[in-house]
Amino acid sequence: MGSVDRQAPSTHPFNSTLETGIRALVVLEAFHPRRCDLLEMTWLDHVVVHTGDLDDPDAPSSLHPDLPNRAAELVVRRPLVEKSLRLMQQLHLVDVFETEDGITFGASDEAPIYLDLLQAPYSLALKERALWIAERFVNNPAGEMREQMEKRIGRWTADFRVEETFAGTRA
Repeated sequence: MGSVDRQAPSTHPFNSTLETGIRALVVLEAFHPRRCDLLEMTWLDHVVVHTGDLDDPDAPSSLHPDLPNRAAELVVRRPLVEKSLRLMQQLHLVDVFETEDGITFGASDEAPIYLDLLQAPYSLALKERALWIAERFVNNPAGEMREQMEKRIGRWTADFRVEETFAGTRA
């Protein structure tokens, strides 16, 4: 009898598909009724826990530590955000919309009921930051928000590449 090759589930709770899905759901609910595409969701997933990266004096403190290589998160975050949005869709908490401009995501009608159950201090802090971000960006046209994201992502990516180059020269 042949062996079945199974991938072991991740036992690391941080940045798991479920945790990322919950963050995405919190963000989508804060932005409701606005819908966001995958690029926006990837950026927002980073910003909701690293609000200090926005260089805004009114920004709440970041939920996650400001590690020096956090820019690298954006390089690997997109597939995880996409997978987490699919999970939330399967749970009927996220709706997916096909538009002329591409695929967008929105919080479903069931999302508020689920999110009301999340009362841990971390969850409440996450909701506060998502609302703060939504207040800042929800009324911006998608193009303007995208421009701001690309400006920030470009800088973060450049920072990551510089650190990677310096690390490679230290042999």
